[in-house]
Amino acid sequence: MKKPVVWIAILFAVVVLAAIASSTFGAQPYRCRVCIFFDGRNDCRTASAKTRDGAVRAAAETACAQIASGVSETSRCFNTPPSSVEWLK
Repeated sequence: MKKPVVWIAILFAVVVLAAIASSTFGAQPYRCRVCIFFDGRNDCRTASAKTRDGAVRAAAETACAQIASGVSETSRCFNTPPSSVEWLK
């Protein structure tokens, strides 16, 4: 390979990694801890997002992934209102 092609490939990789890091670690102003009580089981998870609803949904989905099994049970868990939502700084 010629040197310019190598440098272009390295630059491309750096740009892609920077974009991934920026979207992952970028400003997520809303952070919360959500507890879900479903089918006799309870789990609490923390999530952050750009919107309040997004943060609650992400934390609830993560909690449901821990306490529900199967597609129908997970779907029912997602539709269960959280037993508590605590907003974090």
